[in-house]
Amino acid sequence: MFVLPCLVGFVFSLCTMPAFCAAEKPNIIVIMADDVGYGDIGILGAKGVQTPNLDKLAQEGLRFTSGYCSASTCTPTRFSLLTGIHAFRQKGTGIAPPKAPAVIKDETYTMPMMLQKAGYKTAMIGKWHLGLGNRTLQEGPDWNGELKPGPLERGFDYCFIYPTTNDRVPSVYIENHRVRNLDPNDPIDTPDQPRPGEPTGETHRSTLKMDWSHGHNQTIHNGIGRIGWFYGGNAARWRDEDLTSELTKKSVEWIKANKNAPFFLCYTPPNIHVPRMPNERYHGNSTLGFRGDSLAELDWSVGEIMKTLREENLLENTLVIFTSDNGPVLDDGYKDGAVEKLGEHKPAGVLRGGKYSAFEGGTRVPFFVHWKGKITPGVSDEIINTIDLPATFAAMVGGQVPEGAFPDSFALQDVLLGVPGAKKRPFNINEGGGGRFGFRIENWKIVSPQRQGQTLSHNDMARFELFDLEKDLAETTNLAKQEPERVKTMFEEFQKHLVPFGQ
Repeated sequence: MFVLPCLVGFVFSLCTMPAFCAAEKPNIIVIMADDVGYGDIGILGAKGVQTPNLDKLAQEGLRFTSGYCSASTCTPTRFSLLTGIHAFRQKGTGIAPPKAPAVIKDETYTMPMMLQKAGYKTAMIGKWHLGLGNRTLQEGPDWNGELKPGPLERGFDYCFIYPTTNDRVPSVYIENHRVRNLDPNDPIDTPDQPRPGEPTGETHRSTLKMDWSHGHNQTIHNGIGRIGWFYGGNAARWRDEDLTSELTKKSVEWIKANKNAPFFLCYTPPNIHVPRMPNERYHGNSTLGFRGDSLAELDWSVGEIMKTLREENLLENTLVIFTSDNGPVLDDGYKDGAVEKLGEHKPAGVLRGGKYSAFEGGTRVPFFVHWKGKITPGVSDEIINTIDLPATFAAMVGGQVPEGAFPDSFALQDVLLGVPGAKKRPFNINEGGGGRFGFRIENWKIVSPQRQGQTLSHNDMARFELFDLEKDLAETTNLAKQEPERVKTMFEEFQKHLVPFGQ
């Protein structure tokens, strides 16, 4: 594993609040929603959908106005959350295909490993999308056998996951190392080509209960076209309408079973990733179509987690973080009414861009932190990133961090807890699509052009954009020509932190 000397010191910084360190190890729950934008929550200005549980979480906790995820797509952000490593530093960390092998390498030290060593019980429930097994991409995971390595080999004591995204095959739950409810007489097959004569989203489009707009026209499961080919495993398949309910139930059960020891739960619901097919009880709960209805279902799910903590008397010893893996998207492959029924709702708020973008809308996301009695309710303008959680948690609980681990993660426990005068994050890197990046120092941000090859040279500097986020949060006015020296200074600083792929 590589080491960035300039960052290592932050990982080992001491906790300045001993009551929050080894003497008191709080339970930790990280809820990472999917494709939820900066403006998708009621308290952040959402229109046409109500999110009372998320609003309450934000009102009773600390709401960050500059809370970021590390990348504008799912796999890279989730990789960075668990490893403290920017995904662009390792090959194979783009959006994982259905048959991807394990993305996190055997030698990588992870956040749940650190928490295990600190005495925590750990669980991963929900979307994984970080590959399974160690077979080739062409072979794919052994869906009918033991799925190793997986979450358990990366630091989790228990996992109940779906393997990729809800629009990718196979549409099954995995509990620990095996597909749940798999009938050995009906094995799962995920070939590279369709079986002759089998219906597909393209050949049987008129039969679909949710039509596709682009892609998503291969295997049909639950009346919806998917990415990839998937046969067999019928007893193990989930129904889209029940996905969030089942994952919420499993989360609640696990919290209750582990309430007497410090625990870490990484809960990653499918909402509001496509195909947006919430449970029937949420159909019509918003004016935004299934995208808004899926937001309402997400709000219910978070409410169930918080209700469980309250009923089990765990609120005063549980740190809860709610955020999203990237910014919003409307039409992401299905005709679900997200565009037509948008109305006055602005999924990214005033921000420019969304999912796949290096602009603020791609990675500035809802970021709420709740810990009853320990965090003073309010709003923070400090910069914090989901990639900071490994080092931050290590500092809070007295966790051991081997040299070279969590190299891109800053220990920002005082920022997270809202302590006045907290040490600030010196810069922020956003990984967008197409090899583009955003790089922020204080309120200034540069946005890189699409990379030519794998690195950026000084010849590319003239194509950088510069924005003053204090005056222009929507990134409408490029100041690069007016401020060439600032661009040069920020570009040179950015280059220090941009390690090419494979390094």
